[in-house]
Amino acid sequence: MTRSARTLALLTMVGGLSVGCSRSEPRGPVVASTDATSLHDAVKQVNDVIVYDILSPPQASRVYVYASVAAYEVLRQSDSVYHTLAGQLNGLSPVPEGAGDISLPLAGVHAYMTVGRALTFSQARMDTLRLKMDTRMRGTLSQDVFDRSRAYGDSVAAHVLAWAAKDHFKQRTGLAKYSVLRAPGRWIPTPPAYMDAVEPNWGTLRAFTMDTANQFKPEPPLAFDSTKGSPFYREMVEVHDVGRNMTDEQRNIAAFWDCNPFVMHVQGHTMFATKKMSPGGHWMGITRLASHKANADITRSAEAYAVTSIALADAFLSVWAEKYRSNVIRPETMINRYIDEAWQPLLQTPPFPEYTSGHSGISTASAVVLTKLFGDNFSFADSTEVEYGLPVRSFPSFEAAAKEAAISRLYGGIHYRRAIEQGQLQGRKVGEHVLAKVVTRAVPTVAAAQ
Repeated sequence: MTRSARTLALLTMVGGLSVGCSRSEPRGPVVASTDATSLHDAVKQVNDVIVYDILSPPQASRVYVYASVAAYEVLRQSDSVYHTLAGQLNGLSPVPEGAGDISLPLAGVHAYMTVGRALTFSQARMDTLRLKMDTRMRGTLSQDVFDRSRAYGDSVAAHVLAWAAKDHFKQRTGLAKYSVLRAPGRWIPTPPAYMDAVEPNWGTLRAFTMDTANQFKPEPPLAFDSTKGSPFYREMVEVHDVGRNMTDEQRNIAAFWDCNPFVMHVQGHTMFATKKMSPGGHWMGITRLASHKANADITRSAEAYAVTSIALADAFLSVWAEKYRSNVIRPETMINRYIDEAWQPLLQTPPFPEYTSGHSGISTASAVVLTKLFGDNFSFADSTEVEYGLPVRSFPSFEAAAKEAAISRLYGGIHYRRAIEQGQLQGRKVGEHVLAKVVTRAVPTVAAAQ
């Protein structure tokens, strides 16, 4: 924190004073608190609405990144060491400046919630959550500062939403839908719901740091070949055999990293679904845990959310572009057709092509940037899935967590090994590219105490 920012914080904590020696002098931001709890709670609340609305994993990543950028662009103004993302992210111009006394924490969290409201479906629910958060953060702020802070948060949110409106999200719906063709090796819908392909045109959206979603193409998948002993056939057999000889620990790993936002259940003639967070939501949760362990203040936490969400969003774009370029058939379809028609994967097969593994890609990209932000060998206890009935799992590093997330797809029976390994390479390239393109501080702070 700069000397001026520390002074502002001290003045506010001591007497709730605003900047300026007299009424006639220009005023600046009021740094009401450096505590990150409200920002963490806002991220959790938006994630809960994403789960409630059953947004697909790519759609969820879009909400996270725009909301996180909005919060960061407000909160970075509390300390001149932080750089704007304008000019660094494709199409983002400088956000408007605030005028008069403003609580940056209130404005930043309000901007996050406002963008989250605009990009989700349950806006009435979001209105209630946003009002509760604003009221909780008001504290001892005067009505004028409270209103001005909310208005500034709204103006930054509007700027970010105008930027988002030009990312081709709406135009993707007018493009050709996925054609289900029973050509050898081509993906077709899978049981139990046989859902349509999810977001076949996601790769057409504007990327955040990449030139296009095609910048980091992985190596091509193995050529389809149903002949016994062929490389493709051997990969299918591996998935089948792993599924039949699962250890308890492998089952636990697969369940922990399932992250399927919409699992269908069939009981007789009845079909119902259960909802949970997506892979991106899991890594946003890990970001919260890391920020808390590192005692990161609200600005550093906003930085972590922003950079992680940028990596998530670009990784989803990269992986999704490949999924619909290669259109690889899922193991479940192959195994039912060529080995055992009664075989079922441990996890429910998601409704989109197999290659590359999305979880492998986005987890690796997230781990790359989080390692840069918080350091190598940053151990943590991952409690993000506790609310879904799963126990805490502990990891010695972000990289270890990402590797486990990747291999979980083999244990779950939904990916071949090559899709996992190439997804990891793809995600690493995206994560490293994000770090090369995005500079939030000249010298990133790494947690000194682990």
